[in-house]
Amino acid sequence: MKIDDELLGDLLDDELVANEDFSSPLGESQEETPEGGLYEHRRVVADKGQSPMRVDKFLMDHLGDTSRNRIQKAAEAGFIQVNGHPVKSNYKVKALDVVTLMLDRPKRDWDIIPEDIPLNVVYEDDDLLVVNKPAGLVVHPGCGNFSGTLVNALAWHLRDDKRFDPNDPTVGLVHRIDKDTSGLLVIAKTPEAKTDLCHQFFVHTTRRLYNALVWGPFAEEEGTVRGNIGRNPKDRLQMAILPDDNPTGKPAVTHYRVLERLGHVTLIECRLETGRTHQIRVHMKSLGHTLFNDERYGGQEILRGDRTASYRAFIHNCFDLCPRQALHARTLGFRHPRTGEQMDFTSELPSDMTALLEKWRRRIM
Repeated sequence: MKIDDELLGDLLDDELVANEDFSSPLGESQEETPEGGLYEHRRVVADKGQSPMRVDKFLMDHLGDTSRNRIQKAAEAGFIQVNGHPVKSNYKVKALDVVTLMLDRPKRDWDIIPEDIPLNVVYEDDDLLVVNKPAGLVVHPGCGNFSGTLVNALAWHLRDDKRFDPNDPTVGLVHRIDKDTSGLLVIAKTPEAKTDLCHQFFVHTTRRLYNALVWGPFAEEEGTVRGNIGRNPKDRLQMAILPDDNPTGKPAVTHYRVLERLGHVTLIECRLETGRTHQIRVHMKSLGHTLFNDERYGGQEILRGDRTASYRAFIHNCFDLCPRQALHARTLGFRHPRTGEQMDFTSELPSDMTALLEKWRRRIM
């Protein structure tokens, strides 16, 4: 079994893409543990004069391409070993200790290769570009998707820009959206642009509005969902709202309002304060309004309405029209990293969601 890259991004929220591949604790793709056990990915031998130092600090000093938080998560998962034995992040490294990063599949060395994949570029200048991603396009190479991604397409699109190296983590993606979510993304061409844009996402000054079709009617016209989001302990392929005191959960806030009531489904607008993995999908499910045709969270079942043969046929025809979760990143706003100008972009609903809405409108007429 392989775990999809969009979920493994729970260690990397879409505010801070930087030097990451949306996967397991130290930026590596994660699969189910093979029979051969763990594989060595990094090895550092402490000097003879090494004074006692926490292993997380030691690795931060020697690796330099990851965060201390990720190292600590790797230790919690048993991936950090000293002299062949797993250690916690507070272990004190001593002289001549052999510190290794062990992961559950062989090390894979690969570069991002430019591929001539069509891109819908909404805006572009010397510092950044904004693209409208179609549903079905994976954003970043990772486990099971080492080609055919948005990043491969960007590498091709910017192949003549000498400043842009698709394998350089200081440029490129600033945030991300799930494979089967459509809509707007901003990409930084320069390190300065990426640093500034990442900061804007981190302090929540960006503007992000999504349109979603969800199961069920709302009693209210608008509302707010607050709930820490983390890996679902009962299903690793899902995220979930966790208790406030659970250290693995991250604060998440979604504001929503009703746009159109369509009987057993509702078109809503969601405004994100934070950008956690699957945030809208998890928050809406927690309210009893799972996204329409969201297979990961049960939205591909008939959750509202009768059980007649004609209604079942109608719903399955709807699923065929929009064969993915009905979620679209419609509006993206941020301050230009160089000029300071406010930039706002809007993407119209794609044809599959438009057709889906029209079908529901005709049904309730």
